[in-house]
Amino acid sequence: MDSAYIQEILILVLQGIPTTLRLTFIPLLLALPFAFLIALARQRNIKVLARISQVYVSFIRGTPLIVQILVMYSLFPSLLNVIVKSRGTDYDVFGINPIYYAYIVFTLNTVAILSEVFRSALETVDKRQLEAALSIGLLPVQAYRRIVIPQALVAATPNLCNSTVNLLKSTSLAFLMSVQDITAIAKTEAAFGYNYLESYLVIFIVYIVLCSLVQVFFQLLEQRLSVYKRGRAVAKKTVMQPEYYEDARKERYHAGIEEYS
Repeated sequence: MDSAYIQEILILVLQGIPTTLRLTFIPLLLALPFAFLIALARQRNIKVLARISQVYVSFIRGTPLIVQILVMYSLFPSLLNVIVKSRGTDYDVFGINPIYYAYIVFTLNTVAILSEVFRSALETVDKRQLEAALSIGLLPVQAYRRIVIPQALVAATPNLCNSTVNLLKSTSLAFLMSVQDITAIAKTEAAFGYNYLESYLVIFIVYIVLCSLVQVFFQLLEQRLSVYKRGRAVAKKTVMQPEYYEDARKERYHAGIEEYS
């Protein structure tokens, strides 16, 4: 083990962390609204949208991510170049930063995964709550925003955490598109002196730290979102207090009757 090389490669790898985080959270943020709409369409059984969504999810989940990356990086630029040339423009399609192709691939993949996460979370909320909200005059948007979504988010948070961690680890495949993330930097530097063991050990530790931070963040988020459960527990105690005081008052009353008699 070359300790001097480990220190050197660690500094270089840390410079790739912002790229890895962008590859993780930008697709995640872009995928969230589309995934929720797909989940809502399937949960509400909207015929056309539900069928199209089901085919899309099955296609994305049924193909390896590395195949999607290779198709996007090799086929899509060539197709885009043909379209650009047919319009008579001289725009250099092959000069586009490959990170944008990575955004597209990871976003499409994440939409399919999160749609299933949100669909299962929506199913955990009793439908009678939505019906009760609509019966008192709330609009469907208001009912989902105030009643359904807060409860579904609590159920979805653990799976959302798993999806984010998996996405973070999957960004290591972005080196296939020449994106200089953590893995790409480590592989490039290791190729000069064949220090693959040291390089892989460093990125192994870096990924563990990043994934651990993501898990801590989602644990705090779950505690924050679960505040309504604590409120319900407090309300339950408050409701039970009158029974306790009522029983104590009855005992004092009967004790007084016996003493008087």
